[in-house]
Amino acid sequence: MTPAPIKVQIDLAVLEQIDVRVGTILAVNDIEGSDKLVQMRVDFGDHQRTIVSGIKTERDSPRELEGRQALFVVNLAPRKMRGVVSEGMLFDIGYADGIRPALAVPEAPVPAGARAG
Repeated sequence: MTPAPIKVQIDLAVLEQIDVRVGTILAVNDIEGSDKLVQMRVDFGDHQRTIVSGIKTERDSPRELEGRQALFVVNLAPRKMRGVVSEGMLFDIGYADGIRPALAVPEAPVPAGARAG
């Protein structure tokens, strides 16, 4: 893989607008009629959310993610995909570069809802 060029420089204030938090994936379920999307139930400590992600074909079994922690963007506007409202986005590594994506995860367990950055 050849790394992509670095994107245009931004102010720190722009980055600080993105709310990235650790969530614990409680459940992963297929979305009827979709070859790529799964519905995850994610615990953020003080609440749970539904996150829809296109990871179905990226893993042998997306359900292997149940019980794992990962990073999620939690301040995106809700978006309906295949009839399911997604309340955030899984933050993974590699998809944009055309390689098999890997989860962005904390190196050790941390409380659900902990902020990244």
